Amino acid sequence: MIRYLIKKTLTLALLLLLVSIAVFSVLFVLPGDPAQIMLGINATPETLANLRAELGLDQPFGTQYLDWLTNLITGRGNRSLNYDLPVYDLIVSRLAVTGPLALLAMIFAVIISIPLGIYAARHQNRPADVSVMFFTQLGLATPEFWLGILLILLLSVHWGLFAAGGFAGWTVNFWGSLKALLLPAFALGVIRASILTRLTRSSMLDVLREDYVRTARAKGLRERTVIYTHALRNALIPVLTIMGLQLGQLLAGAIIIENVYYLPGLGRLVFNAIGQRDLPVVRDVVLFMAAAVVVVNFIVDLAYAYVDPRIQLE
Repeated sequence: MIRYLIKKTLTLALLLLLVSIAVFSVLFVLPGDPAQIMLGINATPETLANLRAELGLDQPFGTQYLDWLTNLITGRGNRSLNYDLPVYDLIVSRLAVTGPLALLAMIFAVIISIPLGIYAARHQNRPADVSVMFFTQLGLATPEFWLGILLILLLSVHWGLFAAGGFAGWTVNFWGSLKALLLPAFALGVIRASILTRLTRSSMLDVLREDYVRTARAKGLRERTVIYTHALRNALIPVLTIMGLQLGQLLAGAIIIENVYYLPGLGRLVFNAIGQRDLPVVRDVVLFMAAAVVVVNFIVDLAYAYVDPRIQLE
C-alpha cells in the first residue's frame, strides 16, 4: 500500500510538472501584451517598458517560468494583474462557489443514475428499460446551458420558486446561497446522470450474468439482497471511474453554467481573466483545475479497494 501511494504521488507530481510547462508555454506564445491592456492604448513606450520590467514580462521564457513555479511551490503566490490580489485568495474565494456546485451536481447525478440504471437492468428490453434509455439519450443530446436557461424560464420566471441568478454569499445568506446553486447543479447533474445511468445499466447486466449471482439466487436469497449486496458493489467499479472523471470536469468546466446563472465561481474567474489578459490568474487557475482532476482520479483509485476488497492496490 505504501509503495503504491509513493508511486502514485510521484506520478502525480510529474504529471503536474508537465501540465504546468504546457500551460505556461501556451499562454506565453499567445498574442497580446498584458502591460498594454493594463495601461491602455495611450500609454507611452517608456511607461510600457517600465511596467513590463516590473511584472517580469521582459524576461526570457525560462526565467519567467521558474519565477512562476517558485512562487507556487514556496507559497508566495502570484498576484493578479487586474485585481492586485494574490491569485491564491481569488481561487479560494471562488472555490467556495464552484466546489459546492460540483458536489451538488454529482449528488443529483448519483441519486438519479444509480436507481435508474439498476431499474433498467432488472427490466432489460421491457418498456421500462426502453423508456429509461430514451430519456438518457435525450439527456445526452441536451446542452447543459440550454437546460439551465429552460429551468430559469420555468422555475424562476413563470413560477418564481428560485432566483434567476446571482449568489449572495455563504456568510450573508446560507440557505439563499444554497438555493441559488440548486438549479445550476441540477442542470449539470441531469446531463451527467444520463451517462452514469447507461453505464450502471450496462455494468449491472454484465454482473447479473455471473455465476456467483446465479448461485446467490439458487440459495434462495431475496432479490433485493442479490442486487444490492452481491451485484451492485461489483458493478460500481467502472461507474466510480466515470464519476471521478465527471467530478474533475465539474470543478474545471462549469464555465458556461456559471455565466448563465451569474455565479462568482472559478469558471467566471478564468473566463474574465482570459478576456482581461490576466495571465497569472489564467495560469494558476488552469493548473489548479488540472490538479483537481488528477487528485480526484487518485482518490477514485483508492476507492476501488473499498468497493471491491478483491482489488489489491499493490
